[in-house]
Amino acid sequence: MKLHYSQTSPFVRKVMMAAHETGLAGRIEIDPVDVWVPDSPIVRDNPLSKIPTLVTEDGLVLFDSPVICEYLDSLHSGPSLFPPPGRARWVALRQQAIADGICDAAVLRRLETLRPESQRSADWTERQRRAMARSLDRLEEEAGDLPPPDRPTIGSLAILAALGYLDFRFAHEGWRAGRSALSRWFAAAAERESFRRTAPPSE
Repeated sequence: MKLHYSQTSPFVRKVMMAAHETGLAGRIEIDPVDVWVPDSPIVRDNPLSKIPTLVTEDGLVLFDSPVICEYLDSLHSGPSLFPPPGRARWVALRQQAIADGICDAAVLRRLETLRPESQRSADWTERQRRAMARSLDRLEEEAGDLPPPDRPTIGSLAILAALGYLDFRFAHEGWRAGRSALSRWFAAAAERESFRRTAPPSE
């Protein structure tokens, strides 16, 4: 398998965490790509020119991190990252959705800072910041429903990737303030080897 990726993407980190949790990391060839150049080779596999994009061993191209994570989960025989049908599954998928939404907003904020100052929108940036804050507050409220660190789900991996990205790009905003339950959960869950082995480069 080949994974088109960027080491700083929280969505790529979630996929790589899933790969480590399922024991498949060693079967994945890593292909760093720059999706921002017009002639990026990724467009041959993914017309959206987005990462992560996975090319399977039989040539099927998968994109969007939830799809890739579910595919990887289907390849191993150990405990599934996706609970069986029922409430627990919907909770895990919902946790993944809110974590991915935090990442979406955070990445948009990050990209806005890279635009020429005259083209930046303070209102747009503030909208994304508020979405992130509300979502973090919801995770704090629902911290009791977060999976224990020794029984990861796709929801907990997504949340770890999102919070790790906030520490990477928005550490100055201190997401832990006023969110003690979420902070305690993160401190324990971040000890997992899959999280440690997928850390972005220090800048």
